[in-house]
Amino acid sequence: MEGRVELSRSLTEDDVGEVLAKAFAGVPVSGRRVLVLIPDDTRHAPIPMLYRLLNEIVGKQAKRLDFLIALGTHPPMPPAAVDRLVGIPESERGRNVSVVSHCWDQPDSLVRIGVIQSGEIEELTGGLLSEPIPLDVNRLLVEYDQLVICGPVFPHEVAGFSGGAKYIFPGVAGPAVISATHWLGALGSSMKTIGVKDTAVRRVIHRAAELVPRPIMCLALAVRDDALHAIYAGGYVEAWDKAADVSAQLEITYVAHGFQRVLSIPSTIYHDLWTAAKAMYKTEPAIADGGEVVIYAPALTEISYTHGRLIDEIGYHVLEYFTKQPERFASVPGVIKAHSTHVKGWGSYNARTGSERPRIQVTLATGIPQERCERVNLGYLDPKSIDLSDWTEREAEGVAVIRNAGEILYRAKDVL
Repeated sequence: MEGRVELSRSLTEDDVGEVLAKAFAGVPVSGRRVLVLIPDDTRHAPIPMLYRLLNEIVGKQAKRLDFLIALGTHPPMPPAAVDRLVGIPESERGRNVSVVSHCWDQPDSLVRIGVIQSGEIEELTGGLLSEPIPLDVNRLLVEYDQLVICGPVFPHEVAGFSGGAKYIFPGVAGPAVISATHWLGALGSSMKTIGVKDTAVRRVIHRAAELVPRPIMCLALAVRDDALHAIYAGGYVEAWDKAADVSAQLEITYVAHGFQRVLSIPSTIYHDLWTAAKAMYKTEPAIADGGEVVIYAPALTEISYTHGRLIDEIGYHVLEYFTKQPERFASVPGVIKAHSTHVKGWGSYNARTGSERPRIQVTLATGIPQERCERVNLGYLDPKSIDLSDWTEREAEGVAVIRNAGEILYRAKDVL
């Protein structure tokens, strides 16, 4: 495995090029079709630089070098956004290379490569889940000779740490895998999962990746803000493992005591609450019992461009709201229930009385109207009423303002 890490500075293009050249020297790409899986624009990563280097190092030898955007269920990116993602307009990419988007909800674009049976799922998850998971993936994965995963690793509410084989499952997978992995993450709870390497979801992901019938190289990155601090090239387990260790140093901040209130201002790379909710996930472990996180994003006007209708129907609830009423929500996809409970956070539900007690309050100060916030069981605060100076002046009172929220995981030593 090849790698390079510099915690004190950002790696240069020459640094990265050297790692890639050594890594691909041992990979037969000449005359072969190579497919690179990359993130969309909701992830910080130097994709334009990696796109250039892969074209220089691999593209000149390969029969084809194509890029597949691992959208999961995120909406397709418009052409101009794809151009910005890879750093070059479509008209200048050449005939030997293309950039395409994954379509999770189009059955004709998927192929089944196997099934992980219920007994094995139960063993892998420690009994959290015991149902078979059919492994449907983007058809392109079996039409190329060599697969390359290329993307960042950071604390993640579903898998513990993102990246690695997660770019396949659920990144370019079908709805069954997406729902199963997300619901499994919810059953483990975001609070206990995020920032942890060995999770039930990660074990399932690695088992599923073993059934992909093509060789896989992984380029795992550790990024803070826009700076690339580490890159590892090798197997999808080993490279991801190394990058996750660096990510834990870069992207987890510990505080002594839980905050009473947090004004969590999401990064502008998030376009709806579905993605901007990382401003909740990555601050929840640092909020004291009975505290509040206010997601402050006046320009954010949509809950989910993909799943908004379903979320409007069920709303946001603690995990027990679903696990204690399984029949009521049996037809709701696991990915929707998972998002619901991740946003609402830890809490309890009394099935006899129908009362729900979340551990903390989640309030939206966004462009989403008050009526809709209340309908989906979240608090509302008029964003025009927020004075940032007032919040910052009260930081000694257990108040915190977190900018670019969703990038760094905060943990308090006295929370859970």
